[in-house]
Formats: sequence, structure tokens, C-alpha cells
Amino acid sequence: MEFLRFLEGIRTPIISMLMSWITYCGDEIFFMALAITVFWCISKRDGYYILLVGFLGTVGNQFLKLLFRIPRPWVLDPDFTIVESARAAATGYSFPSGHTQNIVGTMTCVTLTTKQKKIRVVAIILMLLVPFSRMYLGCHTPLDVGVSFVLALLLAFALYPAVRKSEEKPGLLWGLILMSLIISVLYWAFVTFYSFPADIDAENFSSGVKNAYTLFGALLGMIAAKALDDRYIHFQVKAVWWAQILKVILGLILTVALRAGLKPPLQAILPVYPATLVRYFLMVLFAAAVWPLTFRWFAGLGENKRGIKAA
Repeated sequence: MEFLRFLEGIRTPIISMLMSWITYCGDEIFFMALAITVFWCISKRDGYYILLVGFLGTVGNQFLKLLFRIPRPWVLDPDFTIVESARAAATGYSFPSGHTQNIVGTMTCVTLTTKQKKIRVVAIILMLLVPFSRMYLGCHTPLDVGVSFVLALLLAFALYPAVRKSEEKPGLLWGLILMSLIISVLYWAFVTFYSFPADIDAENFSSGVKNAYTLFGALLGMIAAKALDDRYIHFQVKAVWWAQILKVILGLILTVALRAGLKPPLQAILPVYPATLVRYFLMVLFAAAVWPLTFRWFAGLGENKRGIKAA
């Protein structure tokens, strides 16, 4: 807490605003948007890699949160203040940091899979700035951030060799996906059957259970989508640059709209947690199998333009 109090003492409105922007790079939406963009436009293999590191990292993060149940810094010390703009996203228990897990895992994947030096530099900067922003804003202690940082690095490096060899041995990628599904089931069993103390915070526990169903649904959607792509779709990621931008913008809008639009009807016919599972299953299935059905058309946009110029 001493380091957090030091940061609290040097806060300024401008730096607080800057850190509030930077910290969003650790949000779920940023992670999903980046992973999907890589999946759609650069490399399916690398997209799966980023998604799996993110999913497994979230499972580990949520497991540790519920196992240790460490309150947020402003709960531990009522005299300590959080930057109010960061409070809404600071849900669940404090240890370890979910934002740090997201950004370090994602940016490590990017660093390992790209050959472009500028992208690597940006990735490393974000890996350092986002964790710092979580402490500056008062959301996490150095222990919260440090443990997540190390675990995310270890996870990304542990999966990379199998992902790198998966082009020659496709079964390796399937193995990682199925392993992730098994781990998500084990996490679901943990939140369902583990004997938690009676004084556990209901809101934090609910957040952990919701994540169990979210991840289970997302992984089931990934399995269904990959099976369909391997057997029937075989979508290609290449297209002219402006078609790629159009593909990503429209695809992300539709994916986010589907995520939000499915919630009311599903919750009207299903309990909250099963509705979450079905919603994320359908969202991932759409993003990884349905929307890619349009990619041949997007690739054709560039071909048609080149053909007109040639004529």
C-alpha cells in the first residue's frame, strides 16, 4: 500500500485522464477486438493463439480471485482513494489483476508472432503502461499486478511452441483448444461445488460464476466454429487493405450488436448463467464461422478493382 499512497500523492488531472485511457487497453473489449482482427485479417493460427491465452488467463485469474478473496485497495485502507473514473471497471476481488493478465498475455502473443519491430515496441510499451495504470488509478496493489504479469508471460510462452508447430501438425491446435475446454469445466466445477465461506462477497462471487459460464460458452463456440471451418468454410484472411478495414469494422459492429441483442431474449427464456453461456457460444460462433463466410466477397472487392485498372 505504501507505493499506492505514493502514486496517490502525485496524481494530477491530466495524468489521471491519460492513465484512464491507457487502462482501457486491458479491458475485455480491447482484447476481443484485437484477437478477432488478427483472426480475420492476419492469421487464423495467431488469432486462436491470442484467444486461447486470453481464455486460459481469465480462468486462472478468476480462480485465484475466488481462492484468495483479497479486497480492493480502497477496501483494505478506507483512507485510500481510487480515481473515480476507474471504479466502474474495478469489479471482483483485487488479486490478481485481470487487466494486467489481458494486456500482458495479449501483447506477449503479438510480440512472439510478429516480425515488425515497431509493433513489438508498441506491444512492450503497453505491457508496461497498463499494469502501471492499474496501480496509479488505485485499482490494484503491486502484488496484484506482479503476479498477473508473471503468470501471463508464462502462459503465453508455454503455449507458443505448440501453436508454432500447429501448421505442420494441426492436431496440436485442437489439443490446446480441448485442453482449454477441460480447464474451463474444472473452473466451473470449482465455482459450483467448492465450499466457499459464508461471508464471501456475493457480487464478487457472482462475477466469478458468470465468467465460468462465459468462458465455457466461448470455448464451445470456438470448437464448433473451428470444426465448421476445417470441414466446410476454409476462409482466407487476405484482402486488399481497405477491404480489410471494412471487414473488421462491419464484423465488430455486428458481433458487439449480437452480444448485446441476444441478452434480453435469452434471459427471458433461460436462467441468467445458462443464458450467458448460450450468448457467448453464439457470439463466438458468429465471429469465427458465420461472418467469415463473407470473406471471399471482401477478397473479391480488391480483385475486382485491380481488374478494372488492368482493363
